[in-house]
Amino acid sequence: MVAPSPRASIGAIVAASSGNLVEWFDFYVYAFCSVYFAPLFFPKADPTGQLLNTAGVFAAGFLMRPIGGWLFGRMADRHGRRGALITSVLTMCLGSLAIAVLPTYETIGTWAPALLMLARLVQGFALGGEYGTAATYMSEVAVEGRRGFLSSFQYVTLIGGQLGASLVVVVLQHTLPEADLKAWGWRIPFLIGGLAAVVALLARMRLQETTSQEQREDKRAGSLAALIREHPAAFLSVLGFTAGGSLVFYTFTTYMQKFLVNSAGLDINAASEVMTVCLFVFMCLQPVMGALSDRIGRRANMLIFAAGGAIMTVPLVNALQGTTSPVAAGLLITAALAVVSFYTSISGIIKAELFPTEVRALGVGFAYALANAVFGGSAEYVALWSKTLGHEGAFYWYVTAMMVMVFFVSWRLPRRAPYLGDGE
Repeated sequence: MVAPSPRASIGAIVAASSGNLVEWFDFYVYAFCSVYFAPLFFPKADPTGQLLNTAGVFAAGFLMRPIGGWLFGRMADRHGRRGALITSVLTMCLGSLAIAVLPTYETIGTWAPALLMLARLVQGFALGGEYGTAATYMSEVAVEGRRGFLSSFQYVTLIGGQLGASLVVVVLQHTLPEADLKAWGWRIPFLIGGLAAVVALLARMRLQETTSQEQREDKRAGSLAALIREHPAAFLSVLGFTAGGSLVFYTFTTYMQKFLVNSAGLDINAASEVMTVCLFVFMCLQPVMGALSDRIGRRANMLIFAAGGAIMTVPLVNALQGTTSPVAAGLLITAALAVVSFYTSISGIIKAELFPTEVRALGVGFAYALANAVFGGSAEYVALWSKTLGHEGAFYWYVTAMMVMVFFVSWRLPRRAPYLGDGE
């Protein structure tokens, strides 16, 4: 692969990021709108039970991620990154538009939650392929010496999608009566996300391929057997720090809105506004922390993240539970997200640097998707389940324990990345 010029590198990052933003917008809209549509699909449950059911469907979407990570990773390694990126955004579009027009329980009975589940499985499949392929592509087009900074824009757009979903919900809250929002207004964000995929598709069709024909025809390209046989340590490392990273990320992003309403007692509109501001700050932190990793190394970033997460999780959540001020809640969540930024800013590049070209998309995508499905996808469900049992605090000790595990996995990372030649 010929190293791209700085200008070409930035253009490719922007084009690849556009689709990333759309896919994550579509995926997160579900989390932010679930408090409104839960009664329409699960009318027989109490409010906490309705949220538990929608969280279960949210988690189910993660179960398709390993399949998407494997299939799209294999496609990207064997047939090129560009085709895999285009296919993933189109698949996400189908899932989002399906939810936008889905009949409710009142109309089709138990088929409604079943079809909701199916649409989420399609979205999870698409996102499983998106993460690894996008992380791989962005790492390969980024200029050496600035890979941490440029690759951080994967999470800028990831969080941007989350922020966009939150912002659309806030706008709807201020423009529609609550009754209309619960009846039909929640469908609008899913429709927006589906239509935005067309713009992302046009941008991705202009991307240049980053692998050569020779690399794609390598017998090891996209081979799961070759990945496990030749790179077991890298694969296990990605599993380890993704497990803890995904868990703490979803705890302080998607679950926090529900926590602020159900546990801290904030008004639902105030909770949405708090999360919108926090996500904006979180998004802005990504390039800063990514650039920092170019100076101090990816391993140092990961150690700071893991140690900070282990120390701050339980005290911070206890403080959140005792506050009734939206401003105080926002400051506490922002502090947590600042710590998480040490990981999210380099989440893609630190994985990509551990694998060679012929199995890079598969290694990044499949390992990430496995750990994310088990630990990230279950975060909301386990948190709500702990609350129904009257032991909500146990969930945050679980998060703390996972951060300790991430610290030890990160300690064993090489000081200099074996591939891509960067990251010391």
